[in-house]
Amino acid sequence: MMKLEDLKNLNPRNPGAWPWAAKIIAFVTLFLGVVIAGALFDWQDQWENLQIIKKEEESLKETFLAKKKQAINLDLIKKQLTETQESFGALLKQLPSKSEMDALLTDINQAGLGRGLQFELFRPGPETVRDGAFAEQPITIKVTGNYDDIGKFSSDIAMLSRIVTLNEIAINPVGGGLSMDAIAKTFRYLDEEEASAQKKAAKPAGAKK
Repeated sequence: MMKLEDLKNLNPRNPGAWPWAAKIIAFVTLFLGVVIAGALFDWQDQWENLQIIKKEEESLKETFLAKKKQAINLDLIKKQLTETQESFGALLKQLPSKSEMDALLTDINQAGLGRGLQFELFRPGPETVRDGAFAEQPITIKVTGNYDDIGKFSSDIAMLSRIVTLNEIAINPVGGGLSMDAIAKTFRYLDEEEASAQKKAAKPAGAKK
């Protein structure tokens, strides 16, 4: 077995004279060095490619998580939109059509008479179109009666199957009771012909049809 001292005494200029053990050690060392060097040079590009692929993988993961979050939010938005449309549909059903407006005005009048109130004034005003989707009609009213009956009349108006609101309410004593001045507002949806006319009227001059 070769000792460290024997390796130090070898002549590097005359390897042919080295003992076989030294030659084998030198050959194995040289062989391993060539293999390691070749591997490093050959694997360098692969290593760099691996790093690039890892970065791309991280970027794809982040993109996937972002898209997943958007998909979750999209489902939530769709659900909220559906609920909004259903709520809007339910509210729309509470608006009378043009042909039903006369019946609604009668209902308002009957609500007051049913409570024993006297109508001093009941004057429907001109309609105003709102947002191109529905029309608002104000009704100026003045009724007289006692406190309880006026309060019950207001409650009856709120309980009508159609939407009616009381606005600009003023209550004053008169004789042995009270008088209430108010503007009742009711709404109706526009039929297809009216809605189409509103859309045409809303188009700016020169716009293509």
